[in-house]
Amino acid sequence: MHGCGNDYIYVDATQYPIPDPAAFAVRYSDRHKGIGSDGLVLIDRSPVPTADFSMRIFNADGSEAMMCGNAARCIGRYVYERKKYQASQIRLWTLSGIKTLHLHITDNKVERVTVDMGEPVFRDDSLFIPRLAGGAGFFVSMGNPHYVIFTDYVDQVTEKGPALEHHPAFPQRCNIEFAHKEKEATFRARVWERGSGVTQACGTGACATAVAAFATGRAGRRSTIVMDGGSLDIEWREEDKHVYMTGPAEFVFDGEAEMPNITIAK
Repeated sequence: MHGCGNDYIYVDATQYPIPDPAAFAVRYSDRHKGIGSDGLVLIDRSPVPTADFSMRIFNADGSEAMMCGNAARCIGRYVYERKKYQASQIRLWTLSGIKTLHLHITDNKVERVTVDMGEPVFRDDSLFIPRLAGGAGFFVSMGNPHYVIFTDYVDQVTEKGPALEHHPAFPQRCNIEFAHKEKEATFRARVWERGSGVTQACGTGACATAVAAFATGRAGRRSTIVMDGGSLDIEWREEDKHVYMTGPAEFVFDGEAEMPNITIAK
């Protein structure tokens, strides 16, 4: 499945538990020798009674991510349309807390999904891990760390993303966004995802970009973030301080795979 081109391999771990998901992600995410994806997402039972399902995410390099908004939307569509859960609101356990998904349903099809991404978190030096790429930057966490740089040159993501991900200012590494204001409340952004490199889209990155735009006076509380693979609508609500992300989720194909040297438990 993919959300705006941010594609993952989804495994229903309630049926097919994977003993070494990091190795699985590395092997299968390879776009030449595997299925090809930005990583692996496991859909499983929730470990707590206050959520309906759980999500674990492993990047293409095998590292585990805290949260992914695009993946959350895809899980919402998957569990509803595959009749795992027949409700328009789903509570999803993640490593960055429980996220609530609101499904926009027409004729039993999930057209779009809105995810309550929670409150953004800032560092005391949010506005100045000093101009790491020669532009105005802003640090914000949406359950995972992001550094948003406002610039006229968003394509520098491929050149500067790798070094910025591993910059000493980010001891746990960081997701990097390069964003440019195209018009009122619309930003073009490109993303270097921690552990995956350049991706077509990043849900938490879109949220971080919208929050940074508001915090630096570049936009109001509603923004459209245009990424390589599509657009996401973001709202940072004043009443509860939560960020809400709305966008599509798409099936690509179903399949079975056998992989040498890694045993998949069934």
